[in-house]
Amino acid sequence: MSRAAAKLDEGLKAWRERPLGEVPYLFLDARYEKVRLEGRIVDGAVLIAVGIEASGKRRVLGCDIAASEAEVNWRRFLENLLARGLKGVKLIIADDHAGLKAARRAVLPAVPWQRCQFHLQQNAGQFVTRKASEEDYCQPTARPLQCAGQSGGRTALEERTRCLAQGASEAGRMGRECRTRIPHGVRLPGLSSGAAAYHQWSGAHQPGLRRRTRVASIFPNPESCLRLVSALLAELDDEWLTGKVYLTLNP
Repeated sequence: MSRAAAKLDEGLKAWRERPLGEVPYLFLDARYEKVRLEGRIVDGAVLIAVGIEASGKRRVLGCDIAASEAEVNWRRFLENLLARGLKGVKLIIADDHAGLKAARRAVLPAVPWQRCQFHLQQNAGQFVTRKASEEDYCQPTARPLQCAGQSGGRTALEERTRCLAQGASEAGRMGRECRTRIPHGVRLPGLSSGAAAYHQWSGAHQPGLRRRTRVASIFPNPESCLRLVSALLAELDDEWLTGKVYLTLNP
């Protein structure tokens, strides 16, 4: 069993360290798994990078496990992506985490950032108590954003974030901040001018990971956690690579 695990780790390490190329759109995310470390059960932060390559295909670019989402960990993760050849990033889509923001400014300071709609909905939903409020201020942001490629996509985005901005105090702050961060002139080729890239993203890797990792409940060590997550993401990467083009990127 140990020899089989060692051989698997070798292959997964090679996959995590494979060379990268031009990736116009970079998505950064993290999830937490229970890990046993030095006799204690701690939350291990699994850092994940997904991108849309110049070919229009989605790819899993890398993953790692860290003690937290502190700046030093995200910074090391991003520097590793660059060392592997990551280039041509036009837009970063990620959650509004302080450590991630600081690392992004340090490593990729010239690249615009857009807050992820998927996480915005989740975060805003924590601050509304009534079901009606959740429907009014959180859910409406999702549906029109899926048609951002159609005429008036930017108008729909601004209208829905304005609705969110009128909601509960903290959810309202998120909505107002989101409206000020709609990037002008940054677009996914093939979508209408001004359409934010995160319209098309919904954390697609998360449900599959959640279903598979919760079977383990508590990982015996960080290495075993990274092994399973890497294997699942490598499988997803193969599906995306052999599947249809995610976006047709016009010149």
